[in-house]
Amino acid sequence: MADADRLAGAPPPPPAPPSLPPIPTRPAIRVPSAASDTYPPFSSAPLLPLPPVDAQLERWLRRLGAFLAASGLSASTRAEVALAASVLAVVGVALPAAAVALSPCHDRGVVCDDYEVELFEEFVMVSQAAAAAVAVACVSRKMAMYGLRKFLFVDPELGMRIRFQKEYAARIEDFFRTLLWWILPCFLVKVTREIFRFSHMLHESTWRAFIVFFASIISWMYLTTIVLSSSLLFNLVCNLQVIHFDDYGKVLEQDADPLVYMKEHLQLRHNLSKISHRFRMFLLLLFLSVTASQFAILYKTTAYKGPINFTNGGDIAVSSVVQVVGLVVCLHGAAKISHRAQNIVAIASRWHALATCSTDSTYGSTPNGSTHLATFPSQMFLRDYSESDLESLEGGSVNGGSHNSAQLTSYLSSYHKRESLVLYLLTNPGGITLYGWTVDRTFLNTILTVELTLVLFVLSQTIVSPASTSFNSYMSFR
Repeated sequence: MADADRLAGAPPPPPAPPSLPPIPTRPAIRVPSAASDTYPPFSSAPLLPLPPVDAQLERWLRRLGAFLAASGLSASTRAEVALAASVLAVVGVALPAAAVALSPCHDRGVVCDDYEVELFEEFVMVSQAAAAAVAVACVSRKMAMYGLRKFLFVDPELGMRIRFQKEYAARIEDFFRTLLWWILPCFLVKVTREIFRFSHMLHESTWRAFIVFFASIISWMYLTTIVLSSSLLFNLVCNLQVIHFDDYGKVLEQDADPLVYMKEHLQLRHNLSKISHRFRMFLLLLFLSVTASQFAILYKTTAYKGPINFTNGGDIAVSSVVQVVGLVVCLHGAAKISHRAQNIVAIASRWHALATCSTDSTYGSTPNGSTHLATFPSQMFLRDYSESDLESLEGGSVNGGSHNSAQLTSYLSSYHKRESLVLYLLTNPGGITLYGWTVDRTFLNTILTVELTLVLFVLSQTIVSPASTSFNSYMSFR
């Protein structure tokens, strides 16, 4: 049939198109289900290499981590938490309790008020153990959640700058130096007091005197180290942020975009809010425990009718000084960083005023496309224009003064940006807060007035030499 049509003069069929190579088919994208499949993990390698950590900073961080682990302030696992609690119960509670129980003055009818008062020893033991328990419970929990680097805000992922690493190492070194300088004089006073008590107890029982002496020294050293270390750790965190605020104050005086300054301040304020949230329970419980112990000791010393001297009441004085020093160190670090944060407002206001006045001195000079400064006519700022004058001025600027109008717009835009930055810093000063209360110098003065009044009154009741007590007894007898 096809041949017949061709013979009849039918047009030939069109040629077949050339065959194309087969198009490779893409595999279908399979969406993983939530029940069985999971998404492929992202690569853990960072896009940009992290800044190298200084060897000195790394060495001091290892020392600090080892010290906190030995003192029980960095317990992360359940086993470490149980170990820290057990050591605190044995060394901080059982040892001083055994020292009180083994004393010759305990349940033997021996009159030894001149060198030991059992009631005072029990109150000192409870107050020291309470403060140490607060430190271990609060600090170790946060250390387990964040780790040492993020806890101190020296992690490269949190924006640690290379130029601050040496200053970080210096501040960590100051942590150990300050801890040593605070523990050493208190330790000497404690040992002197225990030697006086040991000399009195040696006549009653030699082995009991040695046990009480070493048990008291070991337990006091452990509890004091925990309390002061936790307080100085909070002070260290605040001092590390002081470095950033000092640097921010120096950078703020440079000529840069106000938006850059605002973003930097937002990051600093975010860090302060984190520090306040992490330490607020520790600061509150430490303040309550120290204040309660001071009031209790003050009540017991004033209600006690017997003689009070350095030998039988010196332990009260030492423990009171240690606890108040720990609280003052915490409040000093918080007030210091709050003062730095509030001082940023003054620096920003000075920067804004200098930038504005220097511009007005050249009649609003702003940089143009070249390196020279074009000045605005003085009558643009000194004359008072009416509405018709402004319309004519706008018409003139369209015809011949468009360059000056653009410079004026740029100047006003820069002025409003600086003004908005100063207003933001004025309404958001930042600082360490304690449930809404900013820990500044006013707050610090109030707490210091209360605590120093209590501790000085306790010291006036306890720091009395045995010779003066005997002299007063002799004079009253005559």
